[in-house]
Amino acid sequence: MNLNYQTLPDYLAPNLRVVMIGINPSIYSVECGHYYANPRNRFWKAFNSANLTANPLFPETDHQALKEGIGFTDLVKRPTRSMSELRAPDYIKGSMLLKNKLLHYNPRTVCFSGLTAFAYYLRYAEGIQEKVHLGPQTQRIGKSLVFVAPNPSPANASFSLETITRWYSDLKKLIDVTT
Repeated sequence: MNLNYQTLPDYLAPNLRVVMIGINPSIYSVECGHYYANPRNRFWKAFNSANLTANPLFPETDHQALKEGIGFTDLVKRPTRSMSELRAPDYIKGSMLLKNKLLHYNPRTVCFSGLTAFAYYLRYAEGIQEKVHLGPQTQRIGKSLVFVAPNPSPANASFSLETITRWYSDLKKLIDVTT
């Protein structure tokens, strides 16, 4: 695939316990070379507080999550300052690429970071337009269970760190049951 931009690598492998899916990487994260690298992003604090891995991870150790059966990718791989810079063609292309990756790697569970990410995935990859909710979903992607957690971005002030952590704790319960 010929990209006109730098982006984060996918951390994917067959049969992972869970793949964490962001809407798209920030320019800051791409410059740092790590997922959720913005110090104001609450992802790693919530992720570690929910004990999703045996040992805490941080942006600079994101690649080590693969050893614990956790992968990372994004709905749209093009980095932006804000998701408001994304357009329908980004979501259309990204959704189909993501669907193909997930069907190929067949994780047990996928976790979308944010209602918007999952709503756009459903619309453009599955042709489904419906209101989505946080938590476990009725839809599957291939055989993968789907979970939606709040978007941990600092731009999303609707959810506190404690609330995001509770949702990640619920995700941990789900992936522990399926492991």
